[in-house]
Amino acid sequence: MSGEIMRGLDRGEEYTITRNGVPVGLLTPVARRRAVPAGRLVALFADAPPVDLDELHRDLDRAVDPEPRAG
Repeated sequence: MSGEIMRGLDRGEEYTITRNGVPVGLLTPVARRRAVPAGRLVALFADAPPVDLDELHRDLDRAVDPEPRAG
């Protein structure tokens, strides 16, 4: 029985868990990660503004330690 359920989950099937005929849970397959083609990512970011790395580093430093102590 459990093997049949596992195969069903592999196929994307969901199962309602009941107690005395009353639904108490839902058994669903784990979402699988899907790769995005590189060309699609390049197209998505084609119009993005350039990143100023120095400004990014300053922003990250402030986020990690907003009040740096004098050394």
